[in-house]
Amino acid sequence: MDAPVKGWVYQPVPGFESHLARELSEGGSGCAPQRAGPFYLSETPPFMPNGASPDIPRDTVFWFQNCWLEPFQAVFASISEAASILRGIQRNWVAALFTQYRRGALIMKKLPPLSAKRRPFPWRAPDSPMGAWTLLDAHTLLASPRCSSPFPNGTLEFEEDKIHPPSRAYLKLWEAFALTGAMPGKHDRCLDAGASPGGWTWALAMLDATVAAVDRVSIDDALLTLPNVSFIKHDAFTLKPEDIGRIDWLCCDVICYPPRLYEWVEKWLASGLCDNFVCTIKMQGEPDFETTRRFAAIPGSRVTHLHHNKHELTWIYAPVASASPSALR
Repeated sequence: MDAPVKGWVYQPVPGFESHLARELSEGGSGCAPQRAGPFYLSETPPFMPNGASPDIPRDTVFWFQNCWLEPFQAVFASISEAASILRGIQRNWVAALFTQYRRGALIMKKLPPLSAKRRPFPWRAPDSPMGAWTLLDAHTLLASPRCSSPFPNGTLEFEEDKIHPPSRAYLKLWEAFALTGAMPGKHDRCLDAGASPGGWTWALAMLDATVAAVDRVSIDDALLTLPNVSFIKHDAFTLKPEDIGRIDWLCCDVICYPPRLYEWVEKWLASGLCDNFVCTIKMQGEPDFETTRRFAAIPGSRVTHLHHNKHELTWIYAPVASASPSALR
């Protein structure tokens, strides 16, 4: 018998469980989160893209790897029954087991397989929902047909280029583009702020975009030979939008305190000289929940912890992607 679970099920970001626990414990639901293995069950709502407004509740949650949006419990008598329950809802299911591993493996064998291959880039997230499930005990299933992430358990692994990019930071940018379904093209002009050593510049240049890389330290020499890459030796935050002019994408991976990044982004938004943004909100010590909410309050925003993020969140603002009927919500 299926029974809905009140609230949401959160999969924490490995290594940053304390950030999620703090968000949930300080939330306004009035109920402390319950634990089920590594999962947090709470009535405190997650932040979801395209739902931003000038007032983001103080109890909104950002620090999660994946959130199960429609969780339910089901009691089953056999392996076949458990698999039948899931197959009767949809095709795509990923397991997130923390107990009953052998029993869970037997259930997985009766479900349609998911590809474990690394994804090529460019790659776009599928439109079909990705469900998640686990076992609470030998006869109790906890599952959700819809999750905040379209990727299995919130993880996305790419086929990496281990030769040309000067750093692995480009994987964050690839993931952001895959998540939104939008990315620069041949006729787009991009600004890469805090570019050194050039991982993001390389990723943008490989999309045939024109890239102005800005940093106080030069980018990799090989990138300087590319015809669509130019370098500006400067502190990006001291450059005004008018100094750069019209651009299509602003990409920023600068190490700085979040309020300084927000102030700079505000200037660009006010100027109207840029349409799309991908910016890393890097935390210095304790997480800055207040500035994170300010970014999330910008209508059309997505603030998320990407699989390739570390002690940081990513703010994505891509109005064209957000307005698309096929954009992920």
